Amino acid sequence: MNAPRKAALVGNPNAGKSALFNALTGARQKIANYPGVTVERKAGRLVLGSGEEIELIDLPGSYSFDATSPDEEVTRALVHGEFQGESAPDVMVLVLDAANLEQHLVFAQEVIELGRPTVVALNMVDLAQRDGLTLDPDALSQALGVPVVPTVAVRRKGLAELTAAIASAEADAMADDMAHPRPHLTLPERRLAARNIAKAAILSQSTTRRLHAGLDRILLHPWLGPPILFALLFVIFQAVFAWATPFADGLEALAGLLAGLVNTAVPAGIFRDFLTEGVIAGVGGVVVFLPQIVILFAFILMMEATGYMARAAFIMDRMMASVGLSGRSFIPLLSSFACAIPGIMATRSIADPKDRLTTILIAPLMTCSARLPVYGVVIAAVIPNIKVWGAIGLQGLVLFALYVAGIVGAMVVALVLRRSVTAGRASGFIMELPRYQLPRLRDLAIGLWQRAWVFLRRAGTIIFAATVVLWVLLTFPQAEPGESQLDVSVAGKIATAMHVAFEPIGFNREMTLALVPAMAAREVAVASLATTYAVDTEDEAQTEQALREQIASRWSLPTALAFLAWFVFAPQCLSTIAVARRETNGWKWPVFMLAYLFALAYVFAGITFWAATALGL
Repeated sequence: MNAPRKAALVGNPNAGKSALFNALTGARQKIANYPGVTVERKAGRLVLGSGEEIELIDLPGSYSFDATSPDEEVTRALVHGEFQGESAPDVMVLVLDAANLEQHLVFAQEVIELGRPTVVALNMVDLAQRDGLTLDPDALSQALGVPVVPTVAVRRKGLAELTAAIASAEADAMADDMAHPRPHLTLPERRLAARNIAKAAILSQSTTRRLHAGLDRILLHPWLGPPILFALLFVIFQAVFAWATPFADGLEALAGLLAGLVNTAVPAGIFRDFLTEGVIAGVGGVVVFLPQIVILFAFILMMEATGYMARAAFIMDRMMASVGLSGRSFIPLLSSFACAIPGIMATRSIADPKDRLTTILIAPLMTCSARLPVYGVVIAAVIPNIKVWGAIGLQGLVLFALYVAGIVGAMVVALVLRRSVTAGRASGFIMELPRYQLPRLRDLAIGLWQRAWVFLRRAGTIIFAATVVLWVLLTFPQAEPGESQLDVSVAGKIATAMHVAFEPIGFNREMTLALVPAMAAREVAVASLATTYAVDTEDEAQTEQALREQIASRWSLPTALAFLAWFVFAPQCLSTIAVARRETNGWKWPVFMLAYLFALAYVFAGITFWAATALGL
């Protein structure tokens, strides 16, 4: 008995292949893994109009036959008849997303060049029409030289016509002399041809779609795109300081009021000291930075909701390629601006193992939101709140410079790693661009609430616990009259022992002590400083304003800049290290990460201190 003929669904990811496969085969399908790889194999029976049954295979989505992932390798091998004895498909059913035609036509040309009997399913034409785009299937068919059938898989539209085209594909191919391979084009030639074919197939498009295309021509321009992106980031960091001030002042006043109520209601003693110096000074000194974090995330969420974030990944792809990575690493690194933990976990989408490892190792260099309280209190204390170059706030400019320093540091480290311990060839990068759209206020509100709650929960758990422990270590044993509490306490003795190593780079004892609990969470550094100064100065109403005044009076500008430089490069919290160990299946790379990050932090904090001192700052 002869084996049934075989047809394969091929195309880019998100073209609607699975929906089309389900519509054509119904319940007549089997799902398993291909032997030796964890790639799903979906096969089913398609009944043609003549009653003949053929085997229909839903191949994994692919951007090219130059495979860069296990999914693409399976597709390439099966199409070419090189996969573990499986024969090549008799008919290729090429599925294109009508709304993203130009992008999908790049791979489509590579498939058609094989010279196999091919049918194009122009899928999701309803969504294209909804977006203001009307296509001419006949013009597209003439340009490609294969039959083109408009389909809407989820509504079962065009299935009969597509089935008929599949049934006659081999006969049509012979009649059109398609058995002879077509000339092979280079990738730039395919991209140019895809643009011209897509343009010729458009019957009409709405003003909105033309506007979106115009925006892409500007925002994705190789020379205009990067300056626009960095200008937007610059505005964000200016807003973090300028817009947050009234809200932060309100929270600070609330903390001061709460401390005053405790002083009035609770008798003097160790318990009142615990509440005011430990809980209110420590936790309150961190919570006051909630408005800055909310404003930062509001911008990030709007960039995601409008569709600009994916375009930022494309803009950054060229810079990433210069250090041996690709735009695939951009999204995990961008996630690390919120927290390195989800950023490291997001590297699972990177197929190349060396690309993935490099991205994991540099993710802690992205300035996570937990560093913002540290930056905020130190910048506000030592950097004047003045305008430079007209209307640019100096404090926001310094904050922007710290974020840029982290990004530049990450790129330099990536370049070094890719030339040494993670050497390898950079992989390509293709991503679907979402439509531009206005953000929904409800979604923004939910997203902001979730991130604010995460911050407050950390303040109520990790930061609270670390602050309590630190307060106990700072409070006992009690100092005699005339003695400094910091000198005689357990924490003070720990800080004195550590200070020997950190004094050369300009750190004082309070700063040195803050580094230890900061390993639990970056924000704890602020809580540590607030608690330390509250205990040492016996200022039971230690607010964020009072902490800024203490820093301004006790720290020199070189010392403060060195502290900021340390936090640009220093390792993040212990939870980040634990996730890195899980994602790399061992302690080798997390230990390497800790070693090189501590080394960078120490060296650059020292360079910053020595340079600032030499300049007389």
